[in-house]
Amino acid sequence: MSLAFDEYGRPFIVIKEQGAKSRVKGVAAQKKNIAAAKAVASILRSSLGPKGMDKMLQSGDGDVCITNDGATILEQMDVENQIAKLLVELSRSQDHEIGDGTTGVVVIAGSLLEQAESLLDRGVHPLRIAEGYEMACKVATARLEEIAKSFDYSKDNFEPLVQTCMTTLSSKIIGRCKRSMAEMCVKAVLAVADLERKDVNLDLIKIETKVGGKLEDTQLVDGIVLDKDISHPQMDKTIEDAKIAILTCPFEPPKPKTKHKVDIDTVEKFETLRQAEKQYFTDMVQQCKDSGANLIICQWGFDDEANHLLMHEKLPAVRWVGGVELELIAIATGGRIVPRFQELTADKLGRAGCVREVAFGNTKDRMLYIEKCKSCKAVTIFVRGGNKMMLDETKRSLHDAICVARNLIRNNQVVFGGGSAEMACSLAVEAAADTVPGVEQYAFRAFADALDAVPIALAENSGLPPIESLAAVKAKQVAEKNPYLGIDCNDNGTNDMCEQQVFETLIGKKQQLLLATQVVKMILKIDDVISPNAYA
Repeated sequence: MSLAFDEYGRPFIVIKEQGAKSRVKGVAAQKKNIAAAKAVASILRSSLGPKGMDKMLQSGDGDVCITNDGATILEQMDVENQIAKLLVELSRSQDHEIGDGTTGVVVIAGSLLEQAESLLDRGVHPLRIAEGYEMACKVATARLEEIAKSFDYSKDNFEPLVQTCMTTLSSKIIGRCKRSMAEMCVKAVLAVADLERKDVNLDLIKIETKVGGKLEDTQLVDGIVLDKDISHPQMDKTIEDAKIAILTCPFEPPKPKTKHKVDIDTVEKFETLRQAEKQYFTDMVQQCKDSGANLIICQWGFDDEANHLLMHEKLPAVRWVGGVELELIAIATGGRIVPRFQELTADKLGRAGCVREVAFGNTKDRMLYIEKCKSCKAVTIFVRGGNKMMLDETKRSLHDAICVARNLIRNNQVVFGGGSAEMACSLAVEAAADTVPGVEQYAFRAFADALDAVPIALAENSGLPPIESLAAVKAKQVAEKNPYLGIDCNDNGTNDMCEQQVFETLIGKKQQLLLATQVVKMILKIDDVISPNAYA
């Protein structure tokens, strides 16, 4: 692209390969962008809330994914439009920062753009709309902080954490088991949390899945579950008071770094070589034995001879354990990862109360449980289910709930769900609009109307009349001055979300509004779209 001037000094732009590009400018460009964003938001709208529908997504190689997690739906969709990709990024950033609310943030962004479109039709400048939205967002987040409630929790009293996680899980496929699942997530987070620093390392919580069994068989293991088995069928399958040697060195003779060739022309030479090789294995096994270990966990494989010697010395072993799992085992058992046999000593061994191999069904599938660990700072949620799709969705749902529990430990303030927070913010923004001079007050009212999209979508997805439900609850909020009234999606007979115990984290809700406003502001500021012409 380059700038040129005609004979009268008027500037015009010369675009390379002009014929092969299509160009949209001004309001037309903004409307095109808004239409693309609205199309993405409308897909996710029906997945919002406890009665939201699931989406089935098929990849190019035939893999099928069933989910109602906003971030996953957008990740799996093949989105080509650049503005639609911004909404995919928006959902992803909400997922990375908060872990929950990925559907709601896209619905709010889509609704803000829809309201902006009607203001553009009235001739309001897009920058004035963007500035108005920014000011309205500050009013809304301030209102969220006013209506937020704090609660106290401890390792013994964690009921508020469980209730908030149950709200997250109520919209998922595992909603029928939400109580037990929420308790598992909270116990897992509290097990690895540093409550003094208010920090949680989610890497220490492992979610392991196994097809078979029913969802109710899911359990929390105070330790590590490995998808491995004991290397020899005649080794002990249960080791009490295990002293674990965690090795990253292979059970095999050392290989020279240079190219080499061994010429064997007599039986005696072959026998000498075999004895030397056997001696290597014997020394390795003896070093493990001398350290006091009664279980070997190795990152690499070992051949049948080493396996036989280990079995002979009554040393159970597990091979081909991944690096991440080795680190988790070391953290949980208080052991050290040993890179050389010569460095293996008794003080580097991990300790576990019990290590056992568990068989499943009649498929010869086996897994290893490492339980009653010395410093139980790593836990595993072991998920069972009827098929792989169910397990994948359960894993995503549990990750959302774990993130919510983590957020509450960082900041223990909650707002109430069911659209109550959005309606309270909408009323606050609408009231503030009367105090704002100039064109921005139109943007304020548009922002307030856009926030109503969440309760309307909740009512629609629950089979309730959306406009009537919204109007009734909003009128009740104003009359009773109660900001905790929301849409009764589960038909419990009360609109009070405090009674229904429907909670959402304050930082999650604030992040939704801030991220959605930022993205909308960015989209509104685009007034020229130059793209290659598909038919050139």
